[in-house]
Amino acid sequence: MRVLVAVKRVIDYNARVRVKPDKSGVDLKNVKMGMNPFCEIAVEEAVKLKEGGSASEVVAVTIGPKAAGDTLRTALAMGADRGVHVLEDGEVQPLAVAKLLAALTRREEATLCMLGKQAIDDDSNQTGQGLAGLLGWPQATFASKVVVDREAGRASVTREVDGGLETLSLKLPAVITADLRLNEPRYATLPNIMKAKKKKVDTVTAQELGVDITPRLKLVKVEEPAKRQAGVMLSSVKELVDRLRNEAKVI
Repeated sequence: MRVLVAVKRVIDYNARVRVKPDKSGVDLKNVKMGMNPFCEIAVEEAVKLKEGGSASEVVAVTIGPKAAGDTLRTALAMGADRGVHVLEDGEVQPLAVAKLLAALTRREEATLCMLGKQAIDDDSNQTGQGLAGLLGWPQATFASKVVVDREAGRASVTREVDGGLETLSLKLPAVITADLRLNEPRYATLPNIMKAKKKKVDTVTAQELGVDITPRLKLVKVEEPAKRQAGVMLSSVKELVDRLRNEAKVI
């Protein structure tokens, strides 16, 4: 069973995000970049499936400029067997990403697609669902536990919902998106980082895959959130009610 796992290069979650002066987007100059945390979780789960004998090969895929190759090498250092880099310098929106992944899934004849539930740069939470729709495969999103029965051709996925936990039984092939509590990603060790440099990475373009990635959405403006006023300590419930009535005017 071949597992296709998608990884995305995003601004490091510890970095301070700055909006461009013209408010046309986020300033990426001189900002530390890294793998999307949810993608790390997806890679870890895919590698664990291989280590447990449920998968035979893990193929990591990234879409983006040449610099995104570093993110792909990180996935290889974590344990992915080989990589595919869809080289695109322009904007690639969630639907286009889903189309590219669908084309690669068919080309690689993958049985399972693993993705992070969302990327921390745009928080769209659309790609996994879109991919499942394009492939016509069953899907399980927000996975907190994954068990694959290779012989039965099924996967049992526990997912987090508002009411608690929900367990789904999926017939493979399927699409699974990883949530925060699915696992704790391993660190890429120096020996594995060196080994990753020798692993095979194929480079393709959207045109070669026959996919139209023309943006369908127009970004109007990006603004930083309004600064919140500092809170105050009140001495009594009476004072709280008075402020809610006379200042906030909510009661």
